[in-house]
Amino acid sequence: MQKITPFLWFDGTAEQAALFYTSIFKNAQITALTRYSEESAKVSGIPAGTIMTAVFQLDGQEFIALNGGPLFKLTEAISFVINCQTQEEVDHFWEKLSAGGKKNQCGWLTDKFGVTWQVVPAVLGQMLQDKDPARPKRVMQALLQMTKIDIQQLQQAYEHS
Repeated sequence: MQKITPFLWFDGTAEQAALFYTSIFKNAQITALTRYSEESAKVSGIPAGTIMTAVFQLDGQEFIALNGGPLFKLTEAISFVINCQTQEEVDHFWEKLSAGGKKNQCGWLTDKFGVTWQVVPAVLGQMLQDKDPARPKRVMQALLQMTKIDIQQLQQAYEHS
């Protein structure tokens, strides 16, 4: 069991969200579903038998999705970073996760369930930490012009003065 598990609150779409995410990531699965009992239905106002939680794993990271009702909403203040090794990987996650959602600046997107993701090439962190201050500045200028991140454009900004 991992020590810290992200716990996401949904309004009736926890199972659909878990199915969506596990269809996008390799090495992903739903590991458990629980349902509202008669007792928990009385407290929550959610019908007995409805999916209460969907436990799922994405590349070894466990998540729990809760059908908690309309009381709380997801926010961009919390996001999940996907560190990608290749442009193909960036493209895959960007297109799949943004479908039906909202594409934002600098590799950020909010999916159709309201969960915010950052689809980021791993090389970006290395570029932004270069000891030559001109290189990170050029990379950041290029990054700020992007929605989906383009590794080749970042590399060009990094290498050219």
